[in-house]
Amino acid sequence: MMHDSINVKGTELQECSIEPLTGWFRDGCCNTDGRDRGSHTVCAIVTEEFLQFALSQGNDLITPAPQFGFPGLNPGDRWCVCARTWQDAAEAGLACPVVLEATHEEALAACDLGMLESHAI
Repeated sequence: MMHDSINVKGTELQECSIEPLTGWFRDGCCNTDGRDRGSHTVCAIVTEEFLQFALSQGNDLITPAPQFGFPGLNPGDRWCVCARTWQDAAEAGLACPVVLEATHEEALAACDLGMLESHAI
């Protein structure tokens, strides 16, 4: 198990989603490491608008990919999304809600904390 991860609020990282099972490590949390180029660190509650935006950026979160253990997402699902994708969506006015307690501090390398906080549930 990894060292205790910290969220964007500076407290212990909370679980994002078990159903569907999310995370770079598929551990239910938005943990990350050096191999996670996309920085899957934002615990998002995806919306249709966000899913379509990600798709337009070449990031298909809708189509199941069983070979990667990926179920395909529906609006309302919680998922560890790429920090840059979330930030780009936010700047386009299409941000989806986020769970700050489950968003890894590494997300702040790409995301504006104020924007995250303004979309927090």
